[in-house]
Amino acid sequence: MLDARRAGAATLAVGGLGADSHSVGLVVLKRALLAAKFEIHDMGIQNDFERFAAAAAHCDAVLVSNMDGHAGHYLRDVEGLPGSCLWYLGGHPTIDGNTEALERLGFTRVYADFVEAEEVVAALRQDLAGRPLKRRGVVSLPSRRAEPLIQGRDAVLGQWPTGEAARDIQENAAVLADRPSLAELHGAAPRPLLHPRSGVVGRGNQQRLFSELHAAGADVLSFQVDSLTRDGRYAAAERAMTDRGDLNGFPVVNHGVETLRRISAECPVPLQTRHSARDPRLLAELSYAGGVTAFEGGAICYNIPYYAELPLSVSIDRWRYVDRLTGRYAELGVVLDREFFGTLTATLLPPCVAITTNLLEGMLAVEAGVRSVSLAYAEQGCRAQDIAAVRVMGVLGRELLGGGGQVRVATVFHQYMGAFPRHPDDAEELIRMSAQTAALANADRIVVKTACEATRIPAVGDNAQALALAAWGVDHADRSAYVPDAAEAARIEASVRALLQAVLSLCPGDLAACVEQAFARGYLDVPFSPSSFNAGRMVSARDLTGAVRILDPGDMPLPPDVTAFETERLNERLAVAGVRRSEAWRLVADDVLRTNRQRTAWPLDLPSYGRAAG
Repeated sequence: MLDARRAGAATLAVGGLGADSHSVGLVVLKRALLAAKFEIHDMGIQNDFERFAAAAAHCDAVLVSNMDGHAGHYLRDVEGLPGSCLWYLGGHPTIDGNTEALERLGFTRVYADFVEAEEVVAALRQDLAGRPLKRRGVVSLPSRRAEPLIQGRDAVLGQWPTGEAARDIQENAAVLADRPSLAELHGAAPRPLLHPRSGVVGRGNQQRLFSELHAAGADVLSFQVDSLTRDGRYAAAERAMTDRGDLNGFPVVNHGVETLRRISAECPVPLQTRHSARDPRLLAELSYAGGVTAFEGGAICYNIPYYAELPLSVSIDRWRYVDRLTGRYAELGVVLDREFFGTLTATLLPPCVAITTNLLEGMLAVEAGVRSVSLAYAEQGCRAQDIAAVRVMGVLGRELLGGGGQVRVATVFHQYMGAFPRHPDDAEELIRMSAQTAALANADRIVVKTACEATRIPAVGDNAQALALAAWGVDHADRSAYVPDAAEAARIEASVRALLQAVLSLCPGDLAACVEQAFARGYLDVPFSPSSFNAGRMVSARDLTGAVRILDPGDMPLPPDVTAFETERLNERLAVAGVRRSEAWRLVADDVLRTNRQRTAWPLDLPSYGRAAG
């Protein structure tokens, strides 16, 4: 075994591979490695292999993370791993779970599923034992891919051959007018709409998937776009389709308008495109032209949680194009819905951050002519807090975005998006109870998870089961008996208003500049974000009820009484856990992984959570 001091001399390069945007697990792993006295070269996310190869010359071990299942695509031209260092691969590197081809490249260890950070630390110590360690020096890496300069509609449509078919907006509007409208359905539904995630490679399979999910009770369906398309790697997506390879979603751009129209014409419920694309413009053009009446994403929510080096100014400009396009269809009588992924990194996210970013995204969209917005919130697990947050978000959304009834405002509740329970009974309970929370919060729509979330890609049957569980939860939500936490709602609303006031005062009259400056100064700060444009100083953790509280606000201008309250609640948790404030990150790591590591009742604000937290 390698002793602690020797381990401290070992230098590790740690980062994410390819278009994969997952960052939360990497943050937790790096915390554990630093605590174990390793030297860390943090490469961030979305690295091409050449960057890892360059790091290998200076490091004792290279730890590669890939969660989107496409490691084979990103390493397809690699014949062998360079350097004399150790190579680890972890996350969810393959869609089908077969890692043999990756192991043949020479990885010392390949983790195909969830692994505890402590297990990785122990493996490194064992594998490094007796090996000469390299001197730590300056690690020079190849530059990341430059952002392409694409200006004007001709250039946007010209990014891929399918773009030209989207050119005629009048024709597209006529197609859209015949398709089910999510904007209209939000206001007419007597209960929260049920919305499963869905995306497969081929047209026929996607059509069958939509048909079966609708039969199982889905009120809204969506094209879940693959990660190669999200990163603008259309040629790579085409190659995967040609090779009959797996993709983790539906490659909208490669399929094009004709295919989308054929699918949307057969679908009796509204369709949405969900993606997290770094450049959404071509995707939006094709989606709308293909009969998709709702488009998700925004300049903040699809940048700060997903990309390492994408400037906010670039992101805002690209999304302004999408919103103006959406507004152009509204002028033609077709109101399309724009949903904002207020879930952000979805992990230990203070409600005030989620709501404030939603509202700012909404303001940018409405300013550009959008007439239907959906504000999304990711369940954190404390029912009292989640209900207060969604209700406050709805009230403020209608107040600040509604324009006296000119803009439709809906709220979307994402079932828990953190590390999901591995035990089937716990996962099913989460889906049922989560749907109850959404109904009690008066959410307009629920994005439904599946019970196999922690172990594999869901099949149609898994989604059908999840829809039934969610429907049960909605039907068994007793609104008449629930007493909302008025004090929690007041704290959330006060925090949101304080943040908005601070942000909007930075550059009066220029909303885009206000957003840029807010992140530059840390007035807005998203936990676990991989973005270099996010301050990363705010730290959050759970209190004894499971509610997310702010441990360190960084530079976020929150009301002093709210900060004092949250500090008090977290001091209680630290005392019960016997953890010093200087080591509070241990609680954060535990909070991130608790529902996956051990059996936990749902929601978290049950008596059992407080006892477990100690």
